[in-house]
Amino acid sequence: MWLKPLRDAWFQRRLLDPAYAGLFDAPPADEWISIDCETTGLDARRDHILSVGAVPVRGRQVLTSQRLALLIRPDAERAPLTAENVRIHRLRAADLAEHGVSPLEAARRVLDFIGPRPLVGYHLAFDVALLNRLVRPLIGIPLPNTQIEVSGLYHDLRHRQQPGAHIDLRLDAIMDGLGLPRRAAHDPVNDATMAALAFVKLHALRTG
Repeated sequence: MWLKPLRDAWFQRRLLDPAYAGLFDAPPADEWISIDCETTGLDARRDHILSVGAVPVRGRQVLTSQRLALLIRPDAERAPLTAENVRIHRLRAADLAEHGVSPLEAARRVLDFIGPRPLVGYHLAFDVALLNRLVRPLIGIPLPNTQIEVSGLYHDLRHRQQPGAHIDLRLDAIMDGLGLPRRAAHDPVNDATMAALAFVKLHALRTG
């Protein structure tokens, strides 16, 4: 934890746009942002974000009415969508071109939405790696937000309950294990909402 102030000071010196200095403010108490990205593949260095969904969490409330939902318009650097992309995400290149925002506008809207709040997610490190590619051209640094991985919290809970037992860390299994409703997969708002619900329950079980 002591490394974060040093890291943040280093990032602040390299921030390209002072309008985003608020990323380093103290986050509001008991507020988080659950976030998910749908992507063209699983290579964080080469694949791209197709859509972003984010849902605020305040205390024990998941505020889906205040969600962020973005499609991102392809640019010249992006490879064309594959048939598999269209099948999985139910998005065509024409949909992204018509309804999507530019990568730069997406970066602005994501940054404005999350502010300094901690990020919650499922396989969050992958999503943040791609989000960092989105925001770096605008702010010059990766996202400085604290990251909370739902599957890690769930693993810790089950390990305390049954040391040595196999723990299924698929999102569907986590939702079932916590007695929470599933939503349709491959929709970033749905996935962000499920991660948020799981986080709220896990956080309540941990803190009482």
